[in-house]
Amino acid sequence: MMVMPTTVEFRTMTLADIPIAVELERATYPQPWSEGVFIDELGRDDRAYILAEVDGVMVGFGGLMFVEKDAHVTTIAVMSNARKRGLGTRLMLELIDAGLERGAQNLTLEVRATNDAAQRLYNRFGMVAVGVRKHYYRDDDAVIMWVTDIDQPEYSARLDEIRISLGEQS
Repeated sequence: MMVMPTTVEFRTMTLADIPIAVELERATYPQPWSEGVFIDELGRDDRAYILAEVDGVMVGFGGLMFVEKDAHVTTIAVMSNARKRGLGTRLMLELIDAGLERGAQNLTLEVRATNDAAQRLYNRFGMVAVGVRKHYYRDDDAVIMWVTDIDQPEYSARLDEIRISLGEQS
């Protein structure tokens, strides 16, 4: 069992990180992205990928796609032995910060209809279900979630509360 120190470092994902990201994808998702998908994603200007490391080892990553004023979470994955320690929350904070730096006003994503834990995480960030994509995944529907006005002071206050709950400075 991995003991997660409080020091998690976040940085931009690079091509050199792809082999480990693919391994984590395979361990996390029934329909994982291929190496080629990651190469394509990292090569696009309208994407941002952030990874989390502990002692130089990748323990999670997340990605965003930018469409006008919307930031779309394309993927988020955390190693199974690093879950339930706030890492998904911290990755979401990093992704939202990256979105805000790029001028995003809204945040959206699709999540498996059966993934209650992920939906609770996204609810914490003010995201609400606005629809369902039937059979989005081969074996499951997707719940479409949105939060608007992430560039406003009220949302900044929400993020500050989340950071404080994690013991981070706001």
